[in-house]
Amino acid sequence: MNAVEGEGVRLRRAEADDVDFLVELTTHEDVEPYLAGSRPRDREGLLVEIERSQREPEAFGRFIVEVDHDGEWVNAGAMGFELANKRSRIANLGNLAIHPDFRGRHLSDDAAKLFQRHLLFELGFHRLQLEIYGFNERAQRHAERAGFVREGVRRLAYWRHDAWVDGVIYGLVREDLES
Repeated sequence: MNAVEGEGVRLRRAEADDVDFLVELTTHEDVEPYLAGSRPRDREGLLVEIERSQREPEAFGRFIVEVDHDGEWVNAGAMGFELANKRSRIANLGNLAIHPDFRGRHLSDDAAKLFQRHLLFELGFHRLQLEIYGFNERAQRHAERAGFVREGVRRLAYWRHDAWVDGVIYGLVREDLES
């Protein structure tokens, strides 16, 4: 896949050369508390995901969010997907993280909308779904701005930061973007 480009933002599949950026991003003190506790944050684990993304592009993806900075593409964040149900063409989304240096521009919204179109119209998924920790109100606002529909809550489903927390479930189907 070549890059998916929008206005001043683009997405491209992560490569091994991106691992240092991903380690820095996923371990940043303003990012790490909001990421799924089960996701890798170390070089080895991230390289395994990058390799899988390259090997299984229709079923798994780790992408870099880049922004145009003075005519040069600069790493600003990351996002990913994983096939959840092949027959029903459902993908789980996750790992959306924008480096704090690039926050406040709705970059995550623009990147999410590009990603949605890529997954639904180019890779052929029908449904995209994601789950956000209940305490992550900023991510919930982002999901709704990006067009996701809040579908429900898994009450006290996850042990995170020494407490049980809710998981808020969002979905988006191809028809949402076709209307």
